[in-house]
Amino acid sequence: MNDAAPRRVVVVGGGITGLTAAYRLAEAAKKDATLVVDLIESNDRLGGKIVTHRVGGFLVEGGPDTWLARKPEAAALCKELGLGEQLIPTNPARRRAFVSRRGKLHQLPEGMSGLVPSRIGPLFFSGVLSPLGRLRAAWEPFVRGSTNDAEESVASFVTRRMGRETYDYLVEPLVCGLSGGDGEKLSLDANLPDLKELEREHGSVLRGMRRARRASKGEVGEYPTPFISLKGGLQELVDALEQPVSERINVLTYTDVVTARRVDRTLLLDLSNGETITATAVILATPSYAAADLLEEINPDLAESLRTIPFVSNAAVSLGFREADVPRRLNGYGYVVPRKEGRLALACSWATSKLPERAPEGCVLLRVFLGRTGQEIDDATADNDLLDWALEEIESVLGVSERPMFARVFRYPRSMPQYTLGHLDRVDGIERLAGQTPGVFLAGNSYRGVGISDCIRSGQKAAFAALRYLEEIAC
Repeated sequence: MNDAAPRRVVVVGGGITGLTAAYRLAEAAKKDATLVVDLIESNDRLGGKIVTHRVGGFLVEGGPDTWLARKPEAAALCKELGLGEQLIPTNPARRRAFVSRRGKLHQLPEGMSGLVPSRIGPLFFSGVLSPLGRLRAAWEPFVRGSTNDAEESVASFVTRRMGRETYDYLVEPLVCGLSGGDGEKLSLDANLPDLKELEREHGSVLRGMRRARRASKGEVGEYPTPFISLKGGLQELVDALEQPVSERINVLTYTDVVTARRVDRTLLLDLSNGETITATAVILATPSYAAADLLEEINPDLAESLRTIPFVSNAAVSLGFREADVPRRLNGYGYVVPRKEGRLALACSWATSKLPERAPEGCVLLRVFLGRTGQEIDDATADNDLLDWALEEIESVLGVSERPMFARVFRYPRSMPQYTLGHLDRVDGIERLAGQTPGVFLAGNSYRGVGISDCIRSGQKAAFAALRYLEEIAC
């Protein structure tokens, strides 16, 4: 390796992806005194959208409040950091959710697996669908499988297999509610890859899921529900990562990377504080559009490809009420709102039913999620407007007419990547171009998964790849 080029890795972006990457690099730096690591974050704190506030006895999540138990990376990292005793499942006694249809809440049928129905009985007797809709969904095992390998949208696949009503009132609000996307444009392969495989192997989604249940023989995982959280909120994970990272590497917050350049094997990063960092490797743990801006000079073709991934802006409003002011019994995790309903709300989460100790005794905490593709929340929308829309939503569905004890608005501008048709091919192309850009590594939810465990896996993968690169060029 050229002696003028330091063994320095810079992580750009201090959300959960970048923070995890920095943690893995900090672990490596403990064993290698020649390794220098920097973490650069444009905001004044680390953790990105993961943030927990305590407001008058309420525990309020600014971003996600759980992750999928079946994806092991987040729980494994928590245990490694000494947070194993803090891991908790969502409340198994209230493990149910609802769909809002024409102002009424209907319980989702039991057996929703992978965000689609997996059992005919509960689906057939579900009040969400009309009698014709139930019959059409129950007919799914008799629908011939497609012989066409062409990519299909989520809407096209579910409608073909189970009928339009099942898509509109069961699958769309669950799948698209998570991403704020449009199921007519979302790629089945990128968002629900298991469904196509079930059709290919078993000729039917329902038949394939039934056989999978029989094969598992009722095995129960480590947790009784599909979702996990932390007793004190997900900020506990950020804090546990931040401590060793801050002790072992250089952390710069409230700092932007303005430009990035290459000189031979060296990468030069010009920062907003006037400093220029010379790096051997850079991990861009930012949204793809931000990575594109930094790579414009280094690899314009890669930058152009990164800009093809679309994003959606949305928001969440947290509301605290006295329990007596909420007429409806909150006997579940909350409800989702189908696009077909024409409302701005995506969902309403009942945080105090979902997780323990989220509010003082006699109080409840609600979260209303707003904005989706075609109905995005932009910078021009005032917080008061978002609050009014959230209050209108819960008044019309839950009958809440009192003013909240507190309200807090959280915005997520251009935060949710959309895995639209062609996404996997786009990402394959991006990864090929990145592989032709020595010392540059991409990570984050823009590429192969949007959940917390997906981001942790991506950050770890990028950190290990950067360390391998350092070894290769040293030889």
